[in-house]
Amino acid sequence: MTRVSIGARLHAGFQNLSLARDRLYGGIGWAIENPRVVLAVEQADELVCPHETVEPYARRAIDVLDLPGAEITVERRFERHAGLGSGTRLALASLVGIADAYDRAVDGRELAPDLGRGGRSGVGIATFLEGGFVVDGGHPVERFTHSPPERGTWTTPPVVARHAIPDSWRFVLVMPTVDAGQSGSDEDASMRSIVERADPGIADEIAPLVTQRLLPAIATGDRSAFGAAITRLGRLNGAWYADEQGGVYRPPAGQLIERLSKVSGVDGVGQSSWGPTIYAITGTDSTDRVCEAAEDALSEVGVDGEVSAVAPDNRGFALEA
Repeated sequence: MTRVSIGARLHAGFQNLSLARDRLYGGIGWAIENPRVVLAVEQADELVCPHETVEPYARRAIDVLDLPGAEITVERRFERHAGLGSGTRLALASLVGIADAYDRAVDGRELAPDLGRGGRSGVGIATFLEGGFVVDGGHPVERFTHSPPERGTWTTPPVVARHAIPDSWRFVLVMPTVDAGQSGSDEDASMRSIVERADPGIADEIAPLVTQRLLPAIATGDRSAFGAAITRLGRLNGAWYADEQGGVYRPPAGQLIERLSKVSGVDGVGQSSWGPTIYAITGTDSTDRVCEAAEDALSEVGVDGEVSAVAPDNRGFALEA
């Protein structure tokens, strides 16, 4: 038996969604220790995976690897379509877990497109493999017009910057109990609509934000500057998404973010992907206070939800025999 374990990821936004620029997308995000996916995998003559959510990912991985089967036990998993990257986590965990059970070496970056991953952002793939904070280079606009090409015909976006996140940083996750974020065909339709009308001027503002503020901040471990840049990045991305998600942030994220941004010890706030998960960037010395403020914010907004504080993940996936 082999066991593969990986934490979630947070996605802060894209560098460009306009067809008027040279490259499309260009994801920005980072890996966190929790919540986690843990799969236990053994060789088998056919696929044995009673978990209906994981089964399609495992079946695709078996086809890509051209293997007879595997027996998969889902020991831990987190909610899908919550902005935490569960799809890429489950797809790649199935791939590397099954390959390892058969003593096969596998290149996750190369095979991710065959699993249907990396068609927009490469952050999920890069953080699965190596953890840390990642900026990817996106896709050529001439290849990725209004929507991704057929599965497997693209390449994984290149990583143009990766940095370890200081161990003292913490991310307070707020997960309001609301409908899941967009995914599948609905997400594809929304992204197509956004890309068709995206203002290229927003990308022109994001470019210096990334190169002159965000990257220097993570490279030097300046949490305050990093948080300010991430907050601004989220607001700029929200201007692209506003018509599709009901505002700069998906309700009730805007109300929660407004309250958390005023809390002492919070350096930055944002919505991960389509939400509903939002995050506050803080340090170990302020974690308890920020968690309490997040609980209060949920109560004030009048929604149920969960609050947790998580550490960064600078390692990526782990395999255990």
